[in-house]
Amino acid sequence: MLGASGNVGTAVLEAFAGDGHDLVGVCRRVPPEGAPYDGARWQSVDLARTTADELEPVFRGADAVVNLVWAFQPARDTGYLERVGVGGLRTVLEAARRAEIPHLVHMSSVGAYAAGPAEGGRVDESWPTTGIPTLAYSRHKAAAERLLDAHEAAGDPPVITRLRPGLVLQRRAGSALLRYGLPAFLPRATLDLVPVLPLDERFAIPVVHTSDVAAAVRNAVQRGVAGAFNLSADDPITRRELAEVLHAVPVAVPRPVVRAAVAAGWTLRLHRLDPGWIDLAFATPLIDTTRAREHLGWSPTWSARDALRDLMIGMRSAEATASPVLRRRTVLGEALDGTRLGPITRRALP
Repeated sequence: MLGASGNVGTAVLEAFAGDGHDLVGVCRRVPPEGAPYDGARWQSVDLARTTADELEPVFRGADAVVNLVWAFQPARDTGYLERVGVGGLRTVLEAARRAEIPHLVHMSSVGAYAAGPAEGGRVDESWPTTGIPTLAYSRHKAAAERLLDAHEAAGDPPVITRLRPGLVLQRRAGSALLRYGLPAFLPRATLDLVPVLPLDERFAIPVVHTSDVAAAVRNAVQRGVAGAFNLSADDPITRRELAEVLHAVPVAVPRPVVRAAVAAGWTLRLHRLDPGWIDLAFATPLIDTTRAREHLGWSPTWSARDALRDLMIGMRSAEATASPVLRRRTVLGEALDGTRLGPITRRALP
């Protein structure tokens, strides 16, 4: 499993615990011993730099490969992000072909979809995966889908399962998401000092709890079924739910105004949020999960509201794990990392 020490990977390790599987975890920075990371044998691999020749021996003999690797930072180095998310998948596909792996489970995203229908409503897996052009993350997710299309058109193994989850939330990702989104000098207590939430009332995004995504990965590996599968809680997160967990008063502000404010802060380097994420938040369609229910035997066990609350608990308590990716965030730690490694939006190891 590539990306086994991250948000989803940690939960997948737990989902397979006790099943008797021989798990191999692949990541850049191997986590220390201890649960749940002691349930796998580890290999240190950087997909931005490795080759298929180097990766093939890692895959050799596996029944399935699960690719969870993606990079969100350094956000200002989109070339690096593309080398990880698109170039890395190209390497994985070639190594899997050479190693004669029968099955690949690839973590795509709702971010691969084109803007949702103007009339609203949910979309199924046939909706175009052309992405949102103003956000590198979405462009790269769409490019990865094209690589998978080309591989399937060639008729070569492995069989490919594409999982397309909404925003993936859990308590233990609290510190990591604060590290990506909150300016380094702000403590987590700032979350409780937000008096108003200025946001367009049309805001509604699909979300899913990490443990539910892990269950989908497990089911996909066990069933070996091909194709794409949307993963989402039954209800979306709206402005009202977001305001509730922040204990803030929602204030209707048009999307262009919100976008302009975020873009100004990004340009002035006051925060770490690429304004393209605002475009994605308002363009992302709500998704239909019928196919995952019927063919993966999957259904969400967390509501969107409860998943968001779980994340906010993690943010307020600086929830973390021993994994370098999910390590605890502190203002002092952020300051030391910034001095030693540079801004998170530019350094290679956030």
